[in-house]
Amino acid sequence: MEDNRQTMLVELRAENYAVIDHAIAVFGPGLNLLTGETGAGKSILVDALALLMGGKASAEVVRHGADRAVVSCVFEATAAADAILEENGIDSTGTEIILRREILVNGKGRVFVNNQPATVTVLRLLAPELALVHAQSETLSSFDQAQQRILLDRFASMENYQVIDAYHHWQTASRKLAELEQGEQDRLRMVDLWTYQRKEIEQAQLLPGEDQDLENEKRVLANAEKLYAAALGAFDQLYEGANSAESSLRAALRNLEELARYDGKFTDAVQQLTSARAIVDDLSDTLRDYAQDIQASPERLVEIEDRLVIIDRLKRKYGHTIAEVIAFGEDVAAKLAEIDDREEILKRLRTELVDARALYVSEAQSLSAARLNAAAKLAKLAEKQINDLAMKVRFEVTVTPQQSESAWAAHGWDAVEYRIATNPGEPLKPLHEIASGGEMSRVMLALKVSVETGITGDSKPRNSRPERAVAPRTLVFDEIDIGIGGRAAEAVGQKLKTLSRAQQVLCVTHLPQIAAFADQHFLIEKREDHGRTKTQVRLLDDRTRIEEVARMLSGAVVTEASQQHASQMIAASR
Repeated sequence: MEDNRQTMLVELRAENYAVIDHAIAVFGPGLNLLTGETGAGKSILVDALALLMGGKASAEVVRHGADRAVVSCVFEATAAADAILEENGIDSTGTEIILRREILVNGKGRVFVNNQPATVTVLRLLAPELALVHAQSETLSSFDQAQQRILLDRFASMENYQVIDAYHHWQTASRKLAELEQGEQDRLRMVDLWTYQRKEIEQAQLLPGEDQDLENEKRVLANAEKLYAAALGAFDQLYEGANSAESSLRAALRNLEELARYDGKFTDAVQQLTSARAIVDDLSDTLRDYAQDIQASPERLVEIEDRLVIIDRLKRKYGHTIAEVIAFGEDVAAKLAEIDDREEILKRLRTELVDARALYVSEAQSLSAARLNAAAKLAKLAEKQINDLAMKVRFEVTVTPQQSESAWAAHGWDAVEYRIATNPGEPLKPLHEIASGGEMSRVMLALKVSVETGITGDSKPRNSRPERAVAPRTLVFDEIDIGIGGRAAEAVGQKLKTLSRAQQVLCVTHLPQIAAFADQHFLIEKREDHGRTKTQVRLLDDRTRIEEVARMLSGAVVTEASQQHASQMIAASR
């Protein structure tokens, strides 16, 4: 059954991290907004989460006077994340994933996943399944061309498993042909050895289990006189001798039959003794026949010993048992047959490779056409969404087929790149060359909204297996409102709200127009305690939320008018 669970950040903790001595934030679904005065430490929490996603650590984050900083979080688990844990030898709880990272004052650190030792590499593997953090200090370098391609495929609802299958078919055919061609000279050098081995094993004409039968016969022949004397001695004592067991039983049987004529309780005894006499008779016949069949044949003994020498030599060379020797011979015969048929095999593999190459080219071309169509639609939609956020840009999504075999991959041969010009007259450039952190966050927000709310569904399913493109993970935006206000700020708030209907969103903001849209509103406060600055996180209720939005509207002095305005803004956002 398909796993439809959506990843959600449940809790974030920081201890002795920067100016935070101890802070806990418990997040909920939808839009989680963090506000507070400048310098209160709002972005510090985002940076802490970025560390838990595998970001680079520094001893500078350790709070002054502490020996270590500790950041941890709890995410709701998904099947994909659990699979990553299993691949890396980490036990899954099935319901949640607990990440913890310690940074020591000497710069060293430790990582734990579900309270089990792990590595930063594991955090980075989990990150795409859990959260995408866009801190203000970051570039969009993490949103590389692979991620851009995946986002485009999600927008177009593409399922490219036919390309994946064609790629693996081509790769397998290429590998088989290369192995056969590269190993041809070595195999030819082995022909003489294999021919000798096959001839030696075939000439022996081995039979399964014959070594055990020969060993038994050898023991009999080597001890023929002893066996003959023992068999005849036993036969004499049981049957032939004057005081044999058979004569004693016969005499006893006559007496018992006499007793049974007068006393019926001896009837069963007569039957039992009759049976015993019959057993003795049968055993006596067996011993007599065995003795008569024993033939002391030195010639046969020599023949057996010679045969066992041959078998032992073959077992030392080709296997521990006759069955293994026979199997070795069959394997050598198969190799020789392959050498004999190599030209036919090479011809067949070359034909398979040509067919596999043609199939991949066909599927990759179809995928490129679908991507080109989707790219034009995404570019138009994203440009509009970006320009709604107080920007004036031109936006383009390029899809460049790279038809050289060196560029072939399971996802096709396309290089997908998003390009943008943030000012009139400027040329289009790759996203990572955008200078402003706020612009970066707004572009990412616009792209996410474009994809999540504008999925085209134009591409019909190519088969029944769904591609795992972009997981519904937690999205984190820091300082998304730099340089905007008024209607643009309200547009950002609306877009964040729209995006949060499909996945959890965390956002740091300074603007009341954005804060009014929160599903959960957290206040980051800085205070002084015994001469030390401390930062704490507080979830606001309806009353305190109005007070915080009012503060954001009017500054340090909260007026009745600003509170009324804040109340109206919050009500309107709902």
